[in-house]
Amino acid sequence: MPVSGVFSIFNLVVDLSRATALMAFMTADLDLVFAALADPTRRRILSMLLEDDMAVTDVAEPFDMSLAAVSKHLTILAQAGLISQEKRGRVKWCQLEPNALRDASVWMQGFGQFEPVNLDAFERFLESEISPQTDAE
Repeated sequence: MPVSGVFSIFNLVVDLSRATALMAFMTADLDLVFAALADPTRRRILSMLLEDDMAVTDVAEPFDMSLAAVSKHLTILAQAGLISQEKRGRVKWCQLEPNALRDASVWMQGFGQFEPVNLDAFERFLESEISPQTDAE
């Protein structure tokens, strides 16, 4: 039996007939974002990209792992929509996607227990994650 009507989800008005598709879409995207953020190497890469676009080889430089391993991390970040990659000549560049955490922020706000994600605070958090590791090297 088709569901009809309108309800509010995460402060958005949603037609019930489309709610299931919306939730499935959001869930898949959220899973990718949170899985990507769960790894400290990927969080460190994101903090590096806060400064500026970087070539893949420059991203890989501070890590004690192969270029192939770093490329796998970059692929996961790109699949989650957290970064984009673009080939310029022979060099592949990575760029942070500024609106990448919007859906995750909306989802967290839906619980009413979290303040909106403050991207400046998130930037400081990422920098604090990388600082102790950089100082040790």
